[in-house]
Amino acid sequence: MEQRRRLSWRERRWWVVNMVALAAFWSGASAQMRYSISEEVKIGTGVGNIAKDLGLDKSTLKERGYRIVHGSAEPPFRVNQDDGFLYVSRKIDREDLCDRSKVCLIDLKTVLENPLEIHYVAVEVLDVNDHSPIFPEKEKMLEISESALPGARFQLQAARDADSGPLSVQQYKLSQNEHFHLEVKDRGEDRKTPCLILQKSLDRESVKTHVLLLTAIDGGKPPKSGDMRIIVDVSDVNDNPPIFTTDSYTVQLKENSPLGTSIIRVNATDLDEGSNGEVVYSLGNDVDGTIRARFNLNLLTGVITVAGVIDYEERSRYEIDVQASDKGAATLTTDKVVIINIVDVNDNEPEIEVTSFSRALPEDSKPGTTVALISVKDSDSGLNGKVMCFMNQDVPFTLAPSLQNNMYSLVTKLRLDREQQSQYDVTIVAKDAGEPVLSSEKTISIIVSDVNDNRPEFLLSPYTFYITENNPPAASVFSVKASDRDEGDNALISYHILRDRGAENTLSAFLNINAENGDILALKSFDFETLKTFQFQVVATDSGSPSLSSNVTVNVFILDQNDNAPVILYPVSSNGSAEGVEEIPRNVNAGHLVTKVRAYDADIGYNGWLLFSLLEVTDHSLFALDRYTGQIRTLRSFTETDEAEHKLLILVKDNGNVSLSATATVVVKAVEPKEAFAASDVKSAAKDDEENNVTFYLMITLGSVSALFLISIIVLIVMQCSKPTDYSSKYLQDVNYDGTLCNSIQYRSGDRRYMLVGPRMSIGSTIVPGSNGNTLVVPGRRQVSGEVRHVLIIVCLL
Repeated sequence: MEQRRRLSWRERRWWVVNMVALAAFWSGASAQMRYSISEEVKIGTGVGNIAKDLGLDKSTLKERGYRIVHGSAEPPFRVNQDDGFLYVSRKIDREDLCDRSKVCLIDLKTVLENPLEIHYVAVEVLDVNDHSPIFPEKEKMLEISESALPGARFQLQAARDADSGPLSVQQYKLSQNEHFHLEVKDRGEDRKTPCLILQKSLDRESVKTHVLLLTAIDGGKPPKSGDMRIIVDVSDVNDNPPIFTTDSYTVQLKENSPLGTSIIRVNATDLDEGSNGEVVYSLGNDVDGTIRARFNLNLLTGVITVAGVIDYEERSRYEIDVQASDKGAATLTTDKVVIINIVDVNDNEPEIEVTSFSRALPEDSKPGTTVALISVKDSDSGLNGKVMCFMNQDVPFTLAPSLQNNMYSLVTKLRLDREQQSQYDVTIVAKDAGEPVLSSEKTISIIVSDVNDNRPEFLLSPYTFYITENNPPAASVFSVKASDRDEGDNALISYHILRDRGAENTLSAFLNINAENGDILALKSFDFETLKTFQFQVVATDSGSPSLSSNVTVNVFILDQNDNAPVILYPVSSNGSAEGVEEIPRNVNAGHLVTKVRAYDADIGYNGWLLFSLLEVTDHSLFALDRYTGQIRTLRSFTETDEAEHKLLILVKDNGNVSLSATATVVVKAVEPKEAFAASDVKSAAKDDEENNVTFYLMITLGSVSALFLISIIVLIVMQCSKPTDYSSKYLQDVNYDGTLCNSIQYRSGDRRYMLVGPRMSIGSTIVPGSNGNTLVVPGRRQVSGEVRHVLIIVCLL
């Protein structure tokens, strides 16, 4: 800031004009800022508040990842994400950055995300007077003939100052003397060349050597200077300098020309004779080392050839000072400028720079969403530097040109689906219009992030499970499983049972489900005799936001176990024990029906199929028991030797895997016919009343059951004709009879029909594996009439 205050009025006026031009430029480009800062400032020096100048919200800078985007070369600046200020991050040397350019600009590109914003910032580095002028030589030897006429010119090497503009070499001063004065030739581009002019003829006899001091002064405040000592030796006469045959030399040279390529030949002649007329060529004292490294001058022929790499992008024009000198004792020299214009060739491939989001792209992004910013550049010029950018892949992305030249936005053109493809490798091709065409490619990987757009799907719908009754409480009885095509939390599934207010809610209250794996536990034991089937619904919900869910119906069928022992219905004594007394005449014939043992089993199928057997009997030759009906009959007539009273112990057992049984005791008394008839009259009177009542109720029961069966069969046939084959299970009213009656239940699951039956299984049906002998497969729909007949046969009456 101190150096700025020291600027002269002229320099300040130049600064004000530039600032006005900058303000005019800013009014036309609202997204670009320009600042200035002096070189050599301390690290951490503030350049400007970008956020304030652009009207950005400081509180969102860090969240939106405000930063400077750069290529291979890192700029000497950084942006503070807390206050939006631009600071110097390392030492700035203008001479290293811009060499001797009049204006040193550093272009920055700043990026904000969510949404994507690009701002361009230009920082001008102002020069400070931190270098003194330096001459290539501390001491210069000149040999001048005494015959040299006043006005003779002797070009001197110019001093070099690394600073530029007003801070470079501005003037030269020559020490006071009477023979020479100094003339400065301004050649532009901060090039002021001093020339020593002879203003008074030399007299070697009076003064053989003249010592002069040349001082170069720059434009700083205070100015800095450098000195060179000039020693002039006065020699004898050589009065004709070489003269070039051409007024100017201009030639064109293609970049990347091979070493040794001949560029141009300069030619000069000298009217003197002998050694004073022999001409040799050399590069001027003012030619810097860069030119000397790239070009070579033949001392004798004057041919200039290529000596180093010629790069148009580094420098497009060279001005070479060529001197023609004679070999006289007092050398005379003439200088000429050779201008070499470099012709550009297409030798630089386009460069692609990608600024991409730091996070993945959500799959629900709308078409037109910006994915990345693409910038391309080509160091060549003209058509060689004109770049086209495109993609040749079939991907749901496209390149949209930006308002800025050679800027593109990579945007989505279709909707994305992560479940179909979760990553895209997009190759961007940049091709120039030169000859031959050069191109480059850049591949970026775009990750598609998941959103919760898929509901959980159950593996089966509906589920059908079979549970054996008397299951242990709190044990897992079956399991459901669902999957989700999303990933992460969106695919994390939890399960719960849908509890409604219907009749099924009572049953579902006795079930619990593991929310993580779908295992369903029964909180109580089920009893086939009270509940044969039920259904409920399971809901699978993912952990996305918002969450999605789906439900499935679970049909549960209870399978019978042999858990009920036979119950003796007759005989039963007054105290409830299974005992009874039967009196028969002694004169009955063989085959006489003594009585019939009646029993009932609440189970079905084999578990409810009862068999009768005699455990104990007084005389095996006198009585026989029917294995299936429980009828007791005489095998022969009574004899005089037979006892009058016989005790029969009858075992009634079912056909379960583990049989359950009950016993009944029947005492048979053989009496004389008169006593038997008298007893039987009394007994039959009471028994007739009882049997009449039983017969009446039995007829009502059989009539009702038969009617229910007929209605159920008709409904079943109608439903089979009108419903698809995968219709959920329907049931017929089960029918139970006492004694040795059969129990049956009929249902359908999918395309199969099942029937659980009792002991009368001669209906031509097949036992399904795993059914414990209780489940039968009934023929299909085409045998409906036979099916009805079979179902009716199941009713087994005493």
